[in-house]
Amino acid sequence: MKVLHMNAGAETGGGKTHIISLLSQFPKDVVELAVFEEGAIASEARALGIKVHVFSQSSRYDISILSKIRSFINKEDFDIVHTHGARANFYLSLLRRKINAKWVTTIHSDPTLDFMKRGLKGWVFTKLNLRSFKKVDLFFAITERFKMNTVTLGVPEEKICTIYNGIEYDHIPAEPYDVKENFGIQEDVFTAIQVARLHPVKGHEILFEALQNTKIPKIKVLLLGDGPIENELKATVKQKGLEDKVLFLGHREDAKNLYAAAHINVLTSYSESFPLVLLEGANQHLTSIATDVGDMSQLIVDDTYGWIIPIGDATALTRALEEAYEKWKNGELVEMGERLYTHASSHFSLRNLYENTYEAYKKVLPGGNEYAKVRG
Repeated sequence: MKVLHMNAGAETGGGKTHIISLLSQFPKDVVELAVFEEGAIASEARALGIKVHVFSQSSRYDISILSKIRSFINKEDFDIVHTHGARANFYLSLLRRKINAKWVTTIHSDPTLDFMKRGLKGWVFTKLNLRSFKKVDLFFAITERFKMNTVTLGVPEEKICTIYNGIEYDHIPAEPYDVKENFGIQEDVFTAIQVARLHPVKGHEILFEALQNTKIPKIKVLLLGDGPIENELKATVKQKGLEDKVLFLGHREDAKNLYAAAHINVLTSYSESFPLVLLEGANQHLTSIATDVGDMSQLIVDDTYGWIIPIGDATALTRALEEAYEKWKNGELVEMGERLYTHASSHFSLRNLYENTYEAYKKVLPGGNEYAKVRG
């Protein structure tokens, strides 16, 4: 079996982590990566010893690369092309009848929301992405909820396989980042962290509204991530007078250490698949407050593991933050983090992600069981 993973190449968040993590589990002679531009995902794949092929474009609208991609897929005799993201989906839909490989795609996010606030261009991209779904052989949905959402878009249920995200867990938590020395955050400040693209779907404005309303005397939120609405969000923070409560840190490579330094992990998204950021927080024994997206109850089983709040509900977020603050003061928050780590590490591991993906590959290919000999 030979599998070519394909992505635009600009991923920096959970999508990148998912792809790189999955590639890391397969034998190096089984998987390769194709991208349309250099970026973190290409460099990290190379560091793992994965073959990376860059089909450079003069712009994202340059489709002259399609003939090169078609020739490459057929010449290298790939059995499966596994796409990630709207651009990769669209390009492969144009090539579908000209390649011999099966086509698999992972639904990382709600495709109807991927191009929010992009106007007419966003509307066109959304339509093209959804139209490409008709030609896919197998879909991987990261949650049961995403599976059913995909069914509502017209995809037959039997063509969708639910495979939850997973990560490699550390036996020992990371060294906490020194937020006092570097950011001036004192020990009596309740510190939250939110790792998310600065994009409308992530719901940062709900967090800001909650910070305006909270009665927590000292609170600081570390915002990790960059994105298209960075300036807009910074302007909102200034307008609301929250400069003393919100710290924009941009994209960081030391997220583990920052998770380890925080007291609570926050996710305010309007839509997610199965958020890796919550697993990454749990890996540092950090509990979370999260909106009811994905199959959240599979991770936060009940209120002894963390908080699930309604989507878009700033009042509920305010209440959850204040409850978490009280539990931090009396020591219960640490216990919740330990409980979440134990549950996450036993149910949402990278090994599970690999094995479930491998089994799905076998099903989509005739004679695919022969691949079992490779992994042993």
